[in-house]
Amino acid sequence: MSEKVRFPSVVGPELAGAIDLPDGEIRGWGIFVHGFTLGKGSPAASRVSKQLAREGIGMLRFDNLGIGDSDGDWGDGSFTVKVQDTIRAAAMMAERGTPADLLVGHSWGGAAVLAAAAEATGVRAVATIGAPVDPSHVERQYDAVVDRVLSDGSHEWFVGGRTLVLKRAFVEDVRRAHLRDRIRELDLPLLVLHSPTDDTVHIDNAGEIFREARHPRSFVSLEGADHLLTARGQAQRAAHIISAWADQYIPGPQPAGDTSQVVRSSVG
Repeated sequence: MSEKVRFPSVVGPELAGAIDLPDGEIRGWGIFVHGFTLGKGSPAASRVSKQLAREGIGMLRFDNLGIGDSDGDWGDGSFTVKVQDTIRAAAMMAERGTPADLLVGHSWGGAAVLAAAAEATGVRAVATIGAPVDPSHVERQYDAVVDRVLSDGSHEWFVGGRTLVLKRAFVEDVRRAHLRDRIRELDLPLLVLHSPTDDTVHIDNAGEIFREARHPRSFVSLEGADHLLTARGQAQRAAHIISAWADQYIPGPQPAGDTSQVVRSSVG
C-alpha cells in the first residue's frame, strides 16, 4: 500500500511523492532518489522501494522538478536543487513522525544522496546503485546540445520520448558540483551497489566512490544487472541486499500504528 504526498521544492513548485508503507512490522523508513530524467515510477525506484516496504522499511520516492506528477520546469532544476530537494524530503518525513533512517539513490540520484546525507534529518545509512563519482557524468547524455545551451542560454533536448529544455544555469551548476569531498566527509555507513556490466555508468565509478569513503563501507557487485535494473528480479535483488545490510543501522521493529493517518495529516 502506498500513500500520495506533496511537498515544496526549494525553488517553489510542489513535488509529488508516494510513500510505500511497510508490510507488517515496521523496521524503519527511507527515501529513494531517482536517476537523472527518470521518476518515482521508474523500475529501480518503484521496485526497490516496494520490496523494501515488503521487508518492513517504508520508502518515500518522489518526482524531481518537472518530472512525472511534480510541478515546475525540469530546466529550472540542477544538481544543487536535486540535493536540496532530497534534504527537503527528509525534513518532510521527519515532520510526519517517520524520519528517514536510510537514503537510497540510483544513478544520478546516487550522487545526490551522497551530497545530501550530511544535512538530511535523521539519516543513519546511505546506499547507492549505479552512481557516478562525478555529477558531470550526465553531460554525456546531452553533449550534442551543450554548446548551443551555453551560447544561447537554453536549448530543447529530446530524451526518453519527450522534449526537455536544458538551460545554461543547469549545465554550469553540474560542472561546479564536487562530490569527492562530500564522500570523504560522509560520517555514515555506506553501501555501494554496481553492476560490472553497467554500460551507462562504468563500474570504475563504484571503485572510486568506495575508495574515497570512510569505513564502515561495503561494496556489492550486481552481476547480470543492467543500469536501469529492468531485468527480471534485479531491482528486488538489490532491495534484499540493502535490507539485510541496513538491518544493523536502522532502529528495528517499531510499534505498528496507523501510518496512513500520519501521512494524511502531513499533506492535508
